[in-house]
Amino acid sequence: MELEKYSFGLGDRFGRQGQAQLRAIMKGLEKGVNITPVWNKSHREHGIVGTSPENVRQEAEAAVRELGWKGDYWVDADHINLGNVQGYIDSSDFFTIDVADQISAPADTLHKGSFIKRNSKYKGQLDIPGIGKSYEVTDDLLSEIADKYLNAARKAGEIYRYIAKYKGSGEMIPEVSMDEVVAPQTPIELFFILSALSDENIPLQTIAPKFSGRFNKGVDYTGTIDQFEKEFEEDLMIIDFAVKEFGLPANLKLSVHSGSDKFSIYPVIGNLIRKHDKGIHVKTAGTTWLEEVIGLAAAGSEGLALAKELYHQAYNRRVSLCEPYATVIDIDPDCLPVPEDVESWGSAKYTDTLRHIPGHADYNPHFRQLIHVGYKVAAEMDKKYYDALEKFADIIGENVEQNIFERHLQRLFDF
Repeated sequence: MELEKYSFGLGDRFGRQGQAQLRAIMKGLEKGVNITPVWNKSHREHGIVGTSPENVRQEAEAAVRELGWKGDYWVDADHINLGNVQGYIDSSDFFTIDVADQISAPADTLHKGSFIKRNSKYKGQLDIPGIGKSYEVTDDLLSEIADKYLNAARKAGEIYRYIAKYKGSGEMIPEVSMDEVVAPQTPIELFFILSALSDENIPLQTIAPKFSGRFNKGVDYTGTIDQFEKEFEEDLMIIDFAVKEFGLPANLKLSVHSGSDKFSIYPVIGNLIRKHDKGIHVKTAGTTWLEEVIGLAAAGSEGLALAKELYHQAYNRRVSLCEPYATVIDIDPDCLPVPEDVESWGSAKYTDTLRHIPGHADYNPHFRQLIHVGYKVAAEMDKKYYDALEKFADIIGENVEQNIFERHLQRLFDF
């Protein structure tokens, strides 16, 4: 199995928007860009919503069947580890191996020494084709990188081999994720991370590093765009060089996690992948759930009332709802409207506050992020929420499709 050049991760927490998501992908194909859909859902989301990995497979296959999609598509076991991967084996063919928790767990002396010895040929001034500077590689640098990342790479190898035992090495797409950490990986660190992963014989097709800046859930990138551009381009060159040096798969590409709504850097990413003729995987998640809430609010009447109830409960439970997402949200409680004020809003005010249109007078990223992490409230409503999704399916689907195509794909691929 080989992941295509351009792929787009489609998160759908409640499993009702597969066709709307795929319609956006199909619009991209009409514009001449073949983007492969990858439906993803994390273990945490399954636990909160009460779904199973098989449900994601069923949603993807139903959307493909109903819309007559002829291209490839994949189902991602998103952010799995050794403790939960077994439940994803049968229904998934794309595995995001998350080893962020293993970073900075020092490697044992024997493996660390072997890693340093294997990479000693790079000591001195290391020149990477396409990067206009040299990297100074020393024993101290190799030792530091080993202590930060070698244990994580070894764990990735262990998880990969476990999956491959059941799936077969050629019957899956492996991705390694190191993005949900505080400190970004530098390009030279990425090079030696790839060295360590190659030692584990993982046929890696995509890697998700932590980039500089903030990749908060459902809102735009926060950081220095020039720095991101420099770092991203260097990472592209690092991967090129690593593929040749370590015999990694030729289609290995960067993956941008928490990629929902990163409007300010989509043009940067798009320009660089076109400049260097490279692929990209962008993973989105809760942006579709947010469009469901926008669709409910836009429907008015009971839909708007339900959207207001969702916010009211999320506001009252914001501490517990935010805790699991603390590293990927920035919510100032003082910037959140009180529920009593929201009760007086009409459809336009609610949707304009939630919909991600930077610069709009009513847009509130704090409100948006709270709704983003508040899907647990909707899950607990159970039948009440699902009935609303069915009743207002048309307007919700229009919002989901428009959001993915116009705000994401058009910016990224410059249609």
